[in-house]
Amino acid sequence: MVKMVLAILLLPVCVGAALALWRVLQTSGKADTIWVAFLSGAACWWVIYLLLPKPMWVYVFGHELTHVIWTWLMGGRVKKFKATSTGGHVVVTKNNFLIALAPYFFPLYAMLVVLIFAAGNALWDWRPHIVWFHLLLGAAYAFHVTLTWHILQSHQTDISEQGYLFSSVVIFLGNITVLLVGIPLLVSTVDVATAFRWWGEAMWMFLQKLGSLR
Repeated sequence: MVKMVLAILLLPVCVGAALALWRVLQTSGKADTIWVAFLSGAACWWVIYLLLPKPMWVYVFGHELTHVIWTWLMGGRVKKFKATSTGGHVVVTKNNFLIALAPYFFPLYAMLVVLIFAAGNALWDWRPHIVWFHLLLGAAYAFHVTLTWHILQSHQTDISEQGYLFSSVVIFLGNITVLLVGIPLLVSTVDVATAFRWWGEAMWMFLQKLGSLR
């Protein structure tokens, strides 16, 4: 019940986040060289997703590994790890809503693409090949979005245990937060601080409009 009330209270935050993301996307629209490669990578994955067998083991492994990473970040330990094409699970010493829901908003493979390119660029100067980074990043992020949506069509204990409304709000805000950080860093047409300031302004404007309706 507490989580349901909290989720309802967070709905204006969700509206503000969506409006801020739209504003960031509008500001970033002129970064053609980046978006063309990124969206091309996403389109390539979309074709694979539609025409070929879904690589569920790869997704499930990343899903469970994300639980592990967030458990470590929260100071917990992992006792058991299992991942198969039909499902997986981890046994951990600590659990909370962020650990439970992280795989639905944290794009692990996209983050790995970023880390690998950052390391390669630091060692060998991969800037001449940055178009491939944008292409792979688009494919990896599309992988996260499509397969997360795919598994959400079936019952997920992570979701049911946290409550459907609360989980939906956390997943929505988590995904928006990733984009409000990632897009400014990727396109450099707006900084992260400005994106979050727009989030606060949009949320405040929405609350004012709600107040004027009374």
